[in-house]
Amino acid sequence: MADDAGRRPLLQIVGLHKRFGTLEVLRGVDLAVHAGEKLSVIGPSGSGKTTLLRCINWLERPSDGEILIDGQPIGERRSGGRRVEMRDTELARMRARIGMVFQRFNLFPHLTALDNVAVGPIKVLRQPAAEARRAALVLLDKVGLAHKRDVYPDMLSGGQQQRVAIARALAMRPELMLFDEATSALDPELVGEVLTVIRQLAAEGMTMIMVTHEMGFAEDISDRVIFMDHGQIVEQGPPHLIFRSPSHARTREFLRAVIDRQVYPADAA
Repeated sequence: MADDAGRRPLLQIVGLHKRFGTLEVLRGVDLAVHAGEKLSVIGPSGSGKTTLLRCINWLERPSDGEILIDGQPIGERRSGGRRVEMRDTELARMRARIGMVFQRFNLFPHLTALDNVAVGPIKVLRQPAAEARRAALVLLDKVGLAHKRDVYPDMLSGGQQQRVAIARALAMRPELMLFDEATSALDPELVGEVLTVIRQLAAEGMTMIMVTHEMGFAEDISDRVIFMDHGQIVEQGPPHLIFRSPSHARTREFLRAVIDRQVYPADAA
């Protein structure tokens, strides 16, 4: 499926719904993301942002709709009018095209930083261990942590753990990176070191979707910003329009509340 300019999106989402019992978390999301695009997703808690990311790489199975990566469906395909689940090996191959960085770092506590980065290519991509470890060291250097190669996660700061998690996602050579509030679990003084790495990836042309509460960063780095509420995309556009002159009243209300909270935090002296 191509857009009006004739370019097929790297990611295409059509009519995405996700229900947990009677709770409808996503309600008909349509979205296209092109190669090299940097997209930020903002919105209140419970608006469906994280669920959207988890559906994209099939950590959550959509209740309805279709997700395509470079024109190829992920998770299931239509056959004879029916939706048929992919085999595990096929799904793993599709998932390898999508890297994800979570709020919590999810590193293996019994593995060093180097082995946390190398384990995916060894286990999933079947790379020789020596080759995977050499590539992992290059990635640790990329995120400024080559000197921590032999250190275990519990001896790393939160910011360092998250940078290892980014290197681990990059080790799978993804075409699309998903960041789910990658700085929300960090102390304020550690946020900058993670944002610096994300900014570097953006400058290198990585396609990325970022769920974030870092509004200044989103405005600075994004090509497009999406505001979600109650499982739907309420408004989207260039960052200067969304942040400076949003057209929807709900967007204005959300941004006013977030900016007030960031400028006048509740625990300020």
